[in-house]
Amino acid sequence: MKAMKKMLIAGASGLVGFAAVRHFAELDNWEVVAISRRIPAAAGRVTLISVDLHDQQRCREIFGQMTDVTHLIYAALYEKPSLIQGWSERDQMETNLTMLKNLFEPLNAAANLQHVSLLQGTKAYGVHLGPMRIPARERDPRHQHANFYWLQEDYLRAKQAGNKWSWTILRPQLVIGEAIGGNLNIIPAIGVFAALSKEAGLPLSFPGGPPFIFEAVDADLLARSFEWAATTPACANEIFNITNGDVFVWDEVWPAIADALGMKPGPLVPVCLQHEMPKRAAEWATVVRKYGLRSPTDLNAFVGESFEFTDF
Repeated sequence: MKAMKKMLIAGASGLVGFAAVRHFAELDNWEVVAISRRIPAAAGRVTLISVDLHDQQRCREIFGQMTDVTHLIYAALYEKPSLIQGWSERDQMETNLTMLKNLFEPLNAAANLQHVSLLQGTKAYGVHLGPMRIPARERDPRHQHANFYWLQEDYLRAKQAGNKWSWTILRPQLVIGEAIGGNLNIIPAIGVFAALSKEAGLPLSFPGGPPFIFEAVDADLLARSFEWAATTPACANEIFNITNGDVFVWDEVWPAIADALGMKPGPLVPVCLQHEMPKRAAEWATVVRKYGLRSPTDLNAFVGESFEFTDF
């Protein structure tokens, strides 16, 4: 019989963390502890704990007792209401570092700790500052800009010195999956836009954007990548880009999105979702009640800051 492993997943109510929770809950020989401020939906054999990673004392109490944790997936994230602007602001960076420290300082005493998975993304290549180099290579020199990725990565590298555990960093591009209230999830943002258009008897018009080539990754595939990183010795202390392997342009896939939603594609009608959709919050609440949707009636509770992310 294989030895039982214990996975701690931070950020379990988010897009990436929730997928990881569901994946590891289905695996034999894994005990799963999921933490977040908002308790996610139950996912099989999972211990759910509500913890605010800003609360240092609470973190000491909770994580100081987890001496049997063998693996950690850190997918927790702090974003400011001014999402894109916040990516370049120092307080956003320091807050994300502090959250990791509040978890890891007490957890680091776990004698059985074997591996830590840390989530980054294409901001590591400066995509939020201008055109990024194509292809993006993990082995390229670090892109010279301020980023909480570097603060967290440098912290983990320093903590690992003299210890037996290893780390792996995964860098997905656009993550597609299931989550409610996240700030980086285009699915509910597009879904609300489509639902309100359909309710008004309108086709699904393309809201606009430059014809960039995108890649994406399914959140469930990313969850499998976490398992691979956690159990493959060759992944120790390495960084990996993770995508599905295909590419797309938004305006070219828009007709397929419309078809999947039972709608006809419409013409280009430029819309800034970040500014326009909050004005329609009452319409969304009406749609939720009319059709008995599982979504919150509160638009922000469902979409978070994802309208701004979708515009980006």
